[in-house]
Amino acid sequence: MIKVFGHKSPDTDSTGSPIIWAWYLTEVKGTPAEAKLLGEPNTEAAFVLKHWALPKPAIISDVAAGDTCVIVDTNNPAELPASINDANVVQIIDHHMLAGGLMTKGPIDITIRPLACTATIMHDLMGTDAAKMPKAIKGAMLSCILSDTLEFRSPTTTDHDRAVAEKLARELGVSVPEFAAELFAAKSDVSAFSDAELLRMDSKEYKVDGKQLRISVLETTAPKVVLDRKASLMASMEGVAKEDGADQVLLFVVDIIREEATLLVPNDLVKRIAEASFGVKVAGDTVVLPGIMSRKKQIIPSLKL
Repeated sequence: MIKVFGHKSPDTDSTGSPIIWAWYLTEVKGTPAEAKLLGEPNTEAAFVLKHWALPKPAIISDVAAGDTCVIVDTNNPAELPASINDANVVQIIDHHMLAGGLMTKGPIDITIRPLACTATIMHDLMGTDAAKMPKAIKGAMLSCILSDTLEFRSPTTTDHDRAVAEKLARELGVSVPEFAAELFAAKSDVSAFSDAELLRMDSKEYKVDGKQLRISVLETTAPKVVLDRKASLMASMEGVAKEDGADQVLLFVVDIIREEATLLVPNDLVKRIAEASFGVKVAGDTVVLPGIMSRKKQIIPSLKL
């Protein structure tokens, strides 16, 4: 049985895409596969599972040497199980930069395309078989694309992502604006999470100029709810960084409606990073970054000390 999974701290794409591809491998290709998660899905992903009546995949903490695996929505070993290089990885489907560091047992099938969403790539790889997708799988695919593109607001969005999403919405009889509003409302409901959980909820690790950074993004239609907690969030950053082997946590609160990000600035290191990376002058414990929406396309490429 092939295990299909995405990255740790699963968002909608890393929850939905394993389900989509496990369905395709099993039902179309005749190769038994199961979707797995590397952690609890975030609030938006949990909403998607409930909305489309999809069972939550089992959560795994690691893989074994005998496991056959397909990796989706990442190719970064830091976001994958510790023993990933011991497993038999047979395929990678992703839309992020090539990180390097994965070792495989033999030649594998790799598809990495400059699109906004892994699910869009899957739609293309299916070809005419995409028409066979049942309603719930189409719903998961639409959800992934709308989430990753922030309803086409993200600068990562391509015309093709939009065309696939609109096609799926027509087939499902779904209003894109209305369904996206439901997605973002679910994403914005973070009241039940601790500060540490928020800092890790949508978070990835990168090394920038010798500093190991945990770069966290919270996309929301209600940024005030998060920013009202900025003091406690900043107080928790040192502990989270230490536990995770990082030098610093950077938290970007992305306002989906205003199309801007607010970076919390707890210390001089973050102040230096903000000023060097984004050409801003930091005067307090936050700084607003107009137009910044995408970690992949705008934040990560800009970071420097």
